[in-house]
Amino acid sequence: MKTSINSEFGKLEGVIIHQPGSEVENMTPENAERALYSDILNLSVASREFAQLEGVLKKVSPVFHVKNLLADVLQNEEVKHKLLREICENEGGGCNPEKLESNEAVKLADLLIEGVVLEKNNLTNYLSNERFLIRPLHNLFFTRDSAMGMNDRMIIGKMANKVRERETMIMDAIFSNHPQFETMVLNPSKPNQEISLNPLVTIEGGDFLVAKENVFVIGTGVRTSTHGIDFIIENLKQHKTGAQHIIVQELPSTPESFIHLDMVFTFLNTDACMVYEPVITKMNRLRTIHIHIENGKVVKIEEKPDILVALKKLGIDMKPVSCGSKTDSWVQEREQWHSGANFFAFAPGKVIGYERNSHTIEELNNSGFEVLKATDIIEGKVNIYDYNKCVVLIAGSELARGGGGARCMTMPVRRGEVNW
Repeated sequence: MKTSINSEFGKLEGVIIHQPGSEVENMTPENAERALYSDILNLSVASREFAQLEGVLKKVSPVFHVKNLLADVLQNEEVKHKLLREICENEGGGCNPEKLESNEAVKLADLLIEGVVLEKNNLTNYLSNERFLIRPLHNLFFTRDSAMGMNDRMIIGKMANKVRERETMIMDAIFSNHPQFETMVLNPSKPNQEISLNPLVTIEGGDFLVAKENVFVIGTGVRTSTHGIDFIIENLKQHKTGAQHIIVQELPSTPESFIHLDMVFTFLNTDACMVYEPVITKMNRLRTIHIHIENGKVVKIEEKPDILVALKKLGIDMKPVSCGSKTDSWVQEREQWHSGANFFAFAPGKVIGYERNSHTIEELNNSGFEVLKATDIIEGKVNIYDYNKCVVLIAGSELARGGGGARCMTMPVRRGEVNW
């Protein structure tokens, strides 16, 4: 499968997900904040909810699981040797690559995701408050952030928090070595002859949206730095001819529900997007900046009133649908907190989101999106292809408490082209 992402809403032809496992449950209120959570999740409930997302995705596209892909590449002794040394160098604190290498591939994939328990075999370890030598990857089911498709390339994320760095190492190993995927990997953490390493670079997939083949919308805030966007600029200058456009949106640093652009803005169709109005379209101090790149040079950088105006100037006319309704700021705030703006498009005008955000769903319905239940689609009671535009509702009482929605939990690797 050649990776190809030229929009946020082309028909889905391949997606990577991760079923939440014990790594989600191995958390306490005390270490939840360190794991970037505001609460601890009930795994059994979260798993049932995630199964609805997976069930719908399997109806429309090939679906790949991180753990299976990782186990596959770990069958290669050279890849396993290299990845374990990279991980242990990053983890420090007694991580022993030789000891880990003795595990067979499937077991090793489990350990690298679910964590390695700290053996209480000396005084230091006995007195340690840590349960794990290698901590579980609590955030891995948010696969969106650790890699992102940009045309025929996969960009490996450069995470803002060390607790998520192992996720990017796993994704780099998968995209660089798995025979399932044909792609060019760009990794801002690794040496590159064309673009020098910059320790200030951070970039996460939740901030990276592809509007069109040559138009990218990127958020900058607590997770993606301006240096991270400069990394994208340099790659476009090096590898692309013709006009390329980046629309940059500044994001608030608080509250934590604003961590990524896709928590306040997502594409729904060729002519519609979901917006959280207080950040995207209302008067505020957050700047929207249009960067025009052409034939290896930055031609122009200028401010625009908002994302919608900037897109319209480029011939992409988007009708905004309001997260949480158009009138009640309290409802807007509540539903945005629970990922009310975070929709995942699996085809033009066909999206998935949480059923709990009832006012947002009503706004979508008023904009012509038929409201469908995930369970009806999974059980074959409803055919998605009978509808021109629809929103598929998944349960989200528990998953939403992890701080992300349907887009956060999906990493598309291939989409069909869009007829504009």
